[in-house]
Amino acid sequence: MLRTLEERDIRFVRLWFTDVLGTLKSVSAAPAELESAFEEGIGFDGSAIEGFARVYESDMIAMPDPTTFQIFPFEGGMSGESARMFCDILQPDGSPSWADPRHVLRRALSRVAAKGFTFYTHPEIEFFLLQNATADDGAPIPVDTGGYFDHTTHAVARNFRREAVLALERIGISVEFSHHEVAPGQQEIDLRYADALTTADNIMTFRHVVKEVALSHGVGASFMPKPFTDQPGSGMHTHLSLFEGERNAFHDPSDQVRLSAVGQAFVAGILRHAREFTAITNQWVNSYKRLFPQAITDRIAEAPAHVCWGHRNRSALVRVPAYGKPNSARVEVRSLDSACNPYLAFAVLLGAGLKGIEDGYELPPEAENDVWALSDSERKAVGYAQLPENLAEAVGAMSGSELVAEILGEHVFDFFLKNKRSEWEAYRRVVTPYERQRYLWML
Repeated sequence: MLRTLEERDIRFVRLWFTDVLGTLKSVSAAPAELESAFEEGIGFDGSAIEGFARVYESDMIAMPDPTTFQIFPFEGGMSGESARMFCDILQPDGSPSWADPRHVLRRALSRVAAKGFTFYTHPEIEFFLLQNATADDGAPIPVDTGGYFDHTTHAVARNFRREAVLALERIGISVEFSHHEVAPGQQEIDLRYADALTTADNIMTFRHVVKEVALSHGVGASFMPKPFTDQPGSGMHTHLSLFEGERNAFHDPSDQVRLSAVGQAFVAGILRHAREFTAITNQWVNSYKRLFPQAITDRIAEAPAHVCWGHRNRSALVRVPAYGKPNSARVEVRSLDSACNPYLAFAVLLGAGLKGIEDGYELPPEAENDVWALSDSERKAVGYAQLPENLAEAVGAMSGSELVAEILGEHVFDFFLKNKRSEWEAYRRVVTPYERQRYLWML
C-alpha cells in the first residue's frame, strides 16, 4: 500500500472521520510519516467529538483502513493531491471503540457472517439541488422546474448529474442510475449493490462528492428529508439481500413471489421491529414531515407510514421487487431517508432481519391495496401498525427495544437516545412562522 502511495506521488493524505456521526477531522501526513500512521494509527482527542468519549477517557486512535484509500479527481478526470481514507476508531489499548458507528456495523456483519451469510445493500439516494438565494418567505429555491425523469429542463441539473456520476465512477463508486426525481430540483443517483460496509462508506463519500460538484456549478445540494411543504421529500430506498457464497439466500423459484423462507423471515423481522428502529433510519425531526406529509396527494404520499409489505406496492414499508435473474432477488425498505447514518441504519435493518430468521418469524399477509388510500379504521382492521409520527414517538419506541440496544451497543444506544431527546426538546421550544401567521392576530 505504501508503495502504491509513492508511485502515485501523493503528497498529502486526508484521513476523514466521516463515520463518526457526521464529524469531520482532517490529518495531513507526509509520505515519510505514513508508515507509522498505518502501523500505530493517529491519536486524537475523543472528548472533543460529541458522544465519543468522556473527558477522563479522551485519548483515542484513528486506525487507517488501507482498503478504503482513493484519490479524488480534479475536474476533467486528472488525479489531485487529495485522497479519501476511512479510519476505524480504537481505544489506546487497540480494542475497537464502542462509539464508532463503523464498528457497530462491523459487529452486525460478523454475526450474520457466522451464519454463513454476506449482507449486500443498494441505495437509491434522493436529494435537492437548490439556488443559493431564497424566496421572499425564506423558502429555498429549486434550480429547476423539472419532474420525474425530465431530461429537458435546466442545464445545471443535467450537467450536474453527468459530472457527479463521472466523479463517483472515477473514485471507484459504481453508479447504476441517475435521473431527475418528482419534485422541482430533486435528483436521484442510485449506487450499485455492494457489501453493506462498503456501501455505507460509499454513501458518506457520495454526500461529499455531490456537495462539491454542486458548488462547482454555483448551487447547493441538500439531503434534508423534506425541505418543501408541498413537494415530496428525499428518501433513500434501500435494497437488501443475503448471499450464501454465490447463492442468493432470498431466492426460491417455487414461491409465489419467489421469496425464500429465509427472505420471508428476514422481512418479517423488519416489519415486527420497524417501530423500534425508525429513530435510526429517520433520525431528524424533519424526517417525519416526509413520512407524514401535511398534504396527502398522489404526488407526495410515496413515503411509507405503515408497517406492511407488498410485491408491487410502493405504499408499503417493505417491497419485494419483480426481478429476472435469481441473484437479483432482494427486498426494498422504503422508509429510510437520505440524511440517516448509513452505518447505524444498515446495522439495525440487518439485526431486525436476522432476528426474524433466528426466531422463525412468520411473514404476515401481503398488502395489495394503496395503504395511504385506506381509512385509519380500515388499516387497523387489517393489522397495519403505524410508524412513529414524530421523533419523540420514535425515540420512545426505541428506548424500550432490547433488540436495538443489543445491535447498537450500550454506549451508542444511550447517547443516541439522549441526543435525540435533546433535539426534540429544542424543536418543541421554537415558535415557528406558521404559528405566528396563524395565531398572532387571531387570538
